Amino acid sequence: MFEARVVTPGQTGVNPTGTTIPIHDGDVQLDGTADVRSTLELTTIDTNLWPTGAGSLLAPYGNEVFVRRGIAFGSGTVEWVSLGYHRIDTSEQDDAPDGPIRVSARDRMAGIVDGRLTAPRPFPAATTRGALLTALVTEIYPWATIEWDDTAERDEAIGRQTIAEEDRYAVCNDVVTSAGKTWWWDHRGILVVRTPTPVGSPVWDVNHGENGVLVELGRRLTRSGAYNGVVATGEGADTAYPARAVAVDTNPNSPTFWGGPFGKVPYFYNSPLLTSVARARAAAATTLARMTGLPYAVDLTSVPNPALEPGDPIRVTYPGRTETHIIDRMTIPLTVEQPLSASTREQSTVLTGEA
Repeated sequence: MFEARVVTPGQTGVNPTGTTIPIHDGDVQLDGTADVRSTLELTTIDTNLWPTGAGSLLAPYGNEVFVRRGIAFGSGTVEWVSLGYHRIDTSEQDDAPDGPIRVSARDRMAGIVDGRLTAPRPFPAATTRGALLTALVTEIYPWATIEWDDTAERDEAIGRQTIAEEDRYAVCNDVVTSAGKTWWWDHRGILVVRTPTPVGSPVWDVNHGENGVLVELGRRLTRSGAYNGVVATGEGADTAYPARAVAVDTNPNSPTFWGGPFGKVPYFYNSPLLTSVARARAAAATTLARMTGLPYAVDLTSVPNPALEPGDPIRVTYPGRTETHIIDRMTIPLTVEQPLSASTREQSTVLTGEA
């Protein structure tokens, strides 16, 4: 079962008030490596929905599409999984006036990316991380709910006067990354700031054969875009000694072992918000964690599981091999005919930080 509702902006939760529109085709694409994590492509055959004014449902002037996918049980109950809120960017109709309407939409991070600053904004050293992020986000979304998993990080002062230049998203991302965290708008329409989840037990088995859910699998090895170390430095306009830390792959059994046959391939991250070695170490480790295992990746299709998200570990089993992978990108179909597709990387290294 599938459902799409056009809703006014500002709602949160998994059951917002809105107008349900029919779904003919479409999918939700989730990319944990992109600035905008979730993208919706939806086709509806209700031609009466073509926008005729700024207040029309599918006009790209602020309305959002909330989508969810459900499983109907024999008892008549339906278990729904929310796929989040997406701001309408484009409505298209190739065969007007009677053809289907295609809607393209992106999650709420698109508003932060689009909302560039019209003038520099100074923030004193005593400003907390939470206050800085809230100030820049609520200028775009006054109603936004921001949820940190760590109030100590949220309430810590940035420690150095910072000037937010033109790129609002870049400054917000720097606040989060320098704290050793990641951020995204989740399925409830809430902006969450989280420490990356340590790789643990797989949350789902993608297995081959009878009673398995694996439909198709492809794999590749590449060193393009691969790093096995991160150098994080914090240097501002003041005279304070810049903080510095390095995180590298120190597992001798890893194919990207620092100093092994793969070589030494560092990535450099600099932020004035890294005001201590401890802060630089956390940022280096977080940044490296997102790059871990890149040389070996798998593209697969399987029976849909809409509860999965980028960053989730899964166990992939096919003839002769069982591997633990991290989901980077995935596509959740909004029709019963299409399988789930995902791109993953094998989690094969151990990270440590050093000053």
